[in-house]
Amino acid sequence: MFFERHHGGERTVLVQIQFSSEKRDLSLHEFEELVTSAGGQLVATVTGSRTAPNARTFVGEGKLQEILDARREHEAEVVIFNHVLSPSQERNLEQALSCRVLARTGLILDIFAQRARTHEGKLQVELAQLTHLSTRLIRGWTHLERQKGGIGLRGPGETQLETDRRLLRARIRSIQARLERVRNQREQSRRARRRAELPVLSLVGYTNAGKSTLFNRVTTSEVYAADQLFATLDPTLARVDIEHLGPVLFADTVGFISDLPTTLIEAFKATLEETAEASLLLHVVDVSASNRDELMLDVETVLSEIGADTLPQLLVFNKLDLREQPPRIVRNESGVATAVYISAFTGEGLDLLFEAIRERLSVALFDEEITLNPQRAKLRAALYEMGAVCTEQWEPDGSSRLHVRLPLSDWRRLNP
Repeated sequence: MFFERHHGGERTVLVQIQFSSEKRDLSLHEFEELVTSAGGQLVATVTGSRTAPNARTFVGEGKLQEILDARREHEAEVVIFNHVLSPSQERNLEQALSCRVLARTGLILDIFAQRARTHEGKLQVELAQLTHLSTRLIRGWTHLERQKGGIGLRGPGETQLETDRRLLRARIRSIQARLERVRNQREQSRRARRRAELPVLSLVGYTNAGKSTLFNRVTTSEVYAADQLFATLDPTLARVDIEHLGPVLFADTVGFISDLPTTLIEAFKATLEETAEASLLLHVVDVSASNRDELMLDVETVLSEIGADTLPQLLVFNKLDLREQPPRIVRNESGVATAVYISAFTGEGLDLLFEAIRERLSVALFDEEITLNPQRAKLRAALYEMGAVCTEQWEPDGSSRLHVRLPLSDWRRLNP
């Protein structure tokens, strides 16, 4: 990656301004968690309120002086705004504060850059960063408007800034082409899963809601899970055999957040398409969050942006251990399971979660008693291998009477 990175451990001043036009209060706690996740060392926080942002420096002169005093007092190396700043505002603030200035978008991009593990994840993050950087190339440089010199380069030619922009565009096109190949590979995998008729359950939700903990608990996998924002970036798929239902695929995905940068949504399209193609969305919600309704709305907004808002959804209220409430299933007037209260950390309520999943996916379920003669031993073995046999009784003539429950598509495939 040929662009600057915000390295962790730097002394950081946070700035958060509440504007009267905003419909919701900004979460200072979440902002602090974001900075901590990026490795910043919090030394001061400056808050305030305004009717509208200042076009030149985002904040007024008095607040700008307050930020400058805090930076000097604590010898901070970077000032981070919990807002979206225009390129010119970033440049003017850096000039006035004599230090590096980051907006919320740049902060989230930096966390993603630190968390990416796979080659695909790194490509997606680099694409998002380069797209963001392309509007901010002039920052911090003094030579960019000069023309290049040297033998064969004198006279009318392109400036250094134009050269850098051209190289940037070429790199973006290269990454987009490679990610398009990844997208095609994912589409082939999805087609294979559709042919096998395996239901896909996609875990979605606000960052740090407990999706990876639930994924590990259900699939006995060892996906990285931590009490921090954006612990998971790279999607993971795992096959799980659910009793009386059969095999399904669980997909752990990147967490959402309010004001998720559009450059990230665009860059992570190949990954987010796993969500848009799911058979059922498991919307994991932190039941202990005081503003959980707002967080759920943020998730719905992102789902709408990626075209997944029309998919069937089951709410999974997680972290019940923090509330000391019993697990339960919530149903609508028609008796359909709409929400489940569980604790992924302790495993409480997982049986109810599987029950709700079975109900939501078992629309086309073969649930019958069948009798197999000894010549059908191959079919009997296949049913046992799929975990579809509930009970079995042997008849005097050597045949067996089985109560089987499995997806209708699987039954038709085994017994055409």
